[in-house]
Amino acid sequence: MKPLNGKVALITGAAQGMGLETALELTRRGAVPVLLDTNTEKLISALESVRAIEAASLSFTMDVTKKNQWTQTVEKVHQQMGSIDILVNCAAIFTVTPFEEISEAEWDGVFSVNVKGTLFACQAVSPYMRRQKSGRIINLSSQAGKTGGLLIGAHYSASKAAVLCMTKTFAAALAPDNVTVNAICPGIINTDFLKGVPGIDNFFARIPLGKKPGEASDVAKAIAFLVSEDAAYITGETMDVNGGLLMD
Repeated sequence: MKPLNGKVALITGAAQGMGLETALELTRRGAVPVLLDTNTEKLISALESVRAIEAASLSFTMDVTKKNQWTQTVEKVHQQMGSIDILVNCAAIFTVTPFEEISEAEWDGVFSVNVKGTLFACQAVSPYMRRQKSGRIINLSSQAGKTGGLLIGAHYSASKAAVLCMTKTFAAALAPDNVTVNAICPGIINTDFLKGVPGIDNFFARIPLGKKPGEASDVAKAIAFLVSEDAAYITGETMDVNGGLLMD
């Protein structure tokens, strides 16, 4: 028996990077993934990848910042699948603009996806999870949410700090209904995300484990643990996946 056998897992930002790797990892462990992303072209390719493992997999092109799209999509998934068991909030955007130069529009754009998108996602799935008295929610934060923006924008770092705070709030609210909410803080992970961060190579030597960036699979496996029954007594927690770059 696969540990996540038949669990319906919604994953945002699932067309590429950590989102796609998470979808593949959960599928290999028996889950039925629902891939959510704004990039229709990449989403088609991602769905083909997961359907090679689980034919019942679904995908929806949607904008996580639109509450009505969340309501409609989650209702469709529940109608088709019968349950909503797992939510993984991977969708995020960032820039490296110096804080003195961040415009109001840029600040709002980052917070809209990274914070409001996470809020709307949790609001959409929580009624279903409450009714079934079970559920797992994983919010992707970042090491930057703990340390501030050493290499990345202040708005991104602040948005990821907000995700950590929301995770604890949601965990406390949903615990009576046996729904756990936890966060993952990736450090330097080898995805396309890195390409937009100047000076990132200088940080590799600071990573105690291997002096190299982690892989998306390292994050996906941590998520797979937290959504499993092995983590049933863990909620409101933050798990670092950073090779020891930050130890706290």
